[in-house]
Amino acid sequence: MDKKQMVYVVSDSVGETAELMVRAVASQFNDGEVEIQHFSYVENQDDIHNVLCAAKSTHSIIAYTIVISSLKSYLDERAREEGITAIDLMNPLMQAFSQAFNKDPIRQPRLMRKLDDNCFRRVEAIEFAVKYDDGQDVRGLKKADIVLIGVSRTSKTPLSMYLAHKRFKVANVPLVPEVSPPDELFQLPRNTCVGLVITPDKLNEIRKERLKNLGLLPMANYADFDRILEELDYAETIMKRIGCPIINVSNKAVEETADLILAMLKKRGAGIHE
Repeated sequence: MDKKQMVYVVSDSVGETAELMVRAVASQFNDGEVEIQHFSYVENQDDIHNVLCAAKSTHSIIAYTIVISSLKSYLDERAREEGITAIDLMNPLMQAFSQAFNKDPIRQPRLMRKLDDNCFRRVEAIEFAVKYDDGQDVRGLKKADIVLIGVSRTSKTPLSMYLAHKRFKVANVPLVPEVSPPDELFQLPRNTCVGLVITPDKLNEIRKERLKNLGLLPMANYADFDRILEELDYAETIMKRIGCPIINVSNKAVEETADLILAMLKKRGAGIHE
């Protein structure tokens, strides 16, 4: 380009997609210099009229991402009448999607922003689950949407990560007879905490396999049956003291247990929403 040109980016959302495409195209022309003027969150024909007046007075083009059919049609029609070049950056691809997948687009603006927000919350929840895994920092208990408690190998960590992918902030605390539970655990609303239990036989089997994978002797105290009974009795005592719901995870997949947790907490009025 010999001189900087003006492009009006018009959108019924922020307009980030249109700007990225305009800059990508501009980069193919010499130095790629282009001045972009934003008209974001366009909602009615008056907004379109203002864009057209500005574009006509500066002999500029319009690049737009408008999904509302009535506004798109109005912009296309008026642009033709005024001799203004207006490029629809989304509709050709949406038509291809419709034909290929035999579905109609929702045509609702700002959906991408909602997806971005959901993605951010998911990442935040995953980071939370990692930070407050296995009782590492008890300060996270009061910040958590869900707190899982149970003896070792009751799927606390896998469940925390699975629920984090559903955008819930989850902390978990191991229950060990020799270690007193944190005081914060007893200060939580009862509809926040969930206890996880397992049958002694199943836990013995899981722990033996765990020791085997670590290259340790299967008769270590960790997998000793009497020790397992002691841990489970202790854990049940703590759970009853807290008054939290209890789920037996013995023969349940992580997904199944997670669904039960969410259903139980909704029923108890924990304000859990997926």
